[in-house]
Amino acid sequence: MRVLRVGPHALLVELADADRTAAFHAELLRRRAVFGLPPVDEIVPAERTVLLDGVADPRALATELATWRVPPAPERLGPVVTVPVRYDGADLAEVAALWGVAEDAVARIHSATEFRVAFSGFAPGFGYLTGLAERYHVPRRAVPRSAVPAGAVALAGPYTGVYPRSSPGGWQLIGRTEAPLWDAAREPAALFAPGTRVRFVIEEA
Repeated sequence: MRVLRVGPHALLVELADADRTAAFHAELLRRRAVFGLPPVDEIVPAERTVLLDGVADPRALATELATWRVPPAPERLGPVVTVPVRYDGADLAEVAALWGVAEDAVARIHSATEFRVAFSGFAPGFGYLTGLAERYHVPRRAVPRSAVPAGAVALAGPYTGVYPRSSPGGWQLIGRTEAPLWDAAREPAALFAPGTRVRFVIEEA
């Protein structure tokens, strides 16, 4: 773990990999919930970093963080969100071939997995969801699309994501959902807030 100062009231904590990042993020949330963490306005996880913003005394907190022994992230942490999906994406056949299964098996495998939102980014409401076994990781498309429709359920590397709005993208499209990914009137506005558990449910056409 490496702790860096970012401006007068923030720290950027660099971790070795995604698993350690998830564990550190979970420990931050646990300690804050039991008032075991000095006041922090925002905790923002990414793939291998966690940003702590609004820290009153960054030097003291950095020293404290260096002494932490962080346990592995609990397997079941956070609320569960259920998302209905029609598995009819444009890249379904290609993903099935990469997995070595029939096209209808992609839906069964994907919907049988419980995902966790590791972090958010790219666009408001876009969550990077982990949980698929390594043998189901797929590469990005060689040529990205100029426009991916809103609600597209997609895969890239170890992640599943859902496009909250139409945008360019290079992920493999396996389905679509009507679930509102971003609603400014909702708290939190993002359906896929970090730490949220997600289950995709097969929706018949």
